[in-house]
Parts: sequence; C-alpha cells; structure tokens
Amino acid sequence: MEQAAKLNRLTEKIENCRICRDAPNGAAMPHEPRPVVRLSSTARICIAGQAPGMKVHETGVPFNDPSGDRLRDWMGIDRACFYDQRRIAIVPMGFCFPGYDAKGGDLPPRKECVKAWHDEIFAGMPQLEVILVIGQYAQRYHLGKRRAKTLTQTVEQAKAVWNETAAPRILPLPHPSWRNTAWLKKNPWFERDILPFLKEEVRKILAG
Repeated sequence: MEQAAKLNRLTEKIENCRICRDAPNGAAMPHEPRPVVRLSSTARICIAGQAPGMKVHETGVPFNDPSGDRLRDWMGIDRACFYDQRRIAIVPMGFCFPGYDAKGGDLPPRKECVKAWHDEIFAGMPQLEVILVIGQYAQRYHLGKRRAKTLTQTVEQAKAVWNETAAPRILPLPHPSWRNTAWLKKNPWFERDILPFLKEEVRKILAG
C-alpha cells in the first residue's frame, strides 16, 4: 500500500496548493483556489481534462455538470462507476476553476499545475492503462509531437493514436461541453466511429 500512501500525501499537497494565488505565472487567480483532482493507485483509466468549471469549483466534485453527463454517456458508464476512485482517476490540466474571460467563457487552465505536479502524478500511477485526453490543452501535454495541428485532426486520428501508444494508451477526445454541440453536429464521424470504440474499450477495461 506504499503507492496508495504516497498518492494520498500527494493529493493532500495538491489540495493545499496556492501557487496560482501566492506565486502566479502571470495574473493571480481571481478567487480563492480550490484544487479538484482524483488520484488512484488502482484505477486503470484516467480522465485528463482541462480545468474545473464554476459548478465544480463550488461543489468540489469533478465533472459535476452537464459536460460530465455527456462524458459519462460517451464512456457508457453511470455516475457510480465514474466516481469510483478505485476504477477511474481524474487529473485535469488545471486543478482550479481559472475564472472567466471578457466574453463569459472559462479562461484556459492555469499553467502552474503542470509545472508543479503533473510529472509526479503520472509517475505515481504506473498502473494506468488508458488516458482519455480531453481538449487541446490536455492533448498538448499528453501527446506532444503526436498532436495534429488542430483538435479536429487530432481526434480524427484517435484510433491511430491509440494503436501507437502503450502503457498507457491514449485516446484524444473533444471537450464534452455544450459549447461543442455545433462541433459534434459538424463532425458526425465522431459519434459514428469514435464513440463506439471508446465505449467498447472502457467496457473491456472495467470488466478486466
């Protein structure tokens, strides 16, 4: 249980992190930080998203919003399975809600988290078999040079990326936000080709 103890200590450090308030990279966080992350020594699936929204900031529960409902539907699982930390880890690129931009949209994930925590986090979860990489910021970190020029091109290559990666395998996805509903309608191949593949792989891993 040494791995679990280390991850528990790491989680505690992250939950107490205030770098973006006290030593920010750029403008300071516009509100009190509330890091939201779920690490696991047993989970074989990790969801690597962007950053919590306001509802998640208020509740402390990741993907506790309509985008989470859509993501769970994409994966073919219910809330009980999704929030079972023994089975699924959740590690966004930014752990805190970053605030809103001038148009009322969420700002990009804070840069401080990746530099301070991510390498240690993923080194501490070697049992992961799959990372679902959601959105361009997570894809930039997890795919590096394998990322295509656009998010659409990257997601189009999802099965190829899956086959090219191992221990853990990576599957790039768009963000399940309602703001991407137009993207989903414009790219019907995602629901036709990628989602059945995603559901089947998730089913096999969770049944494993």
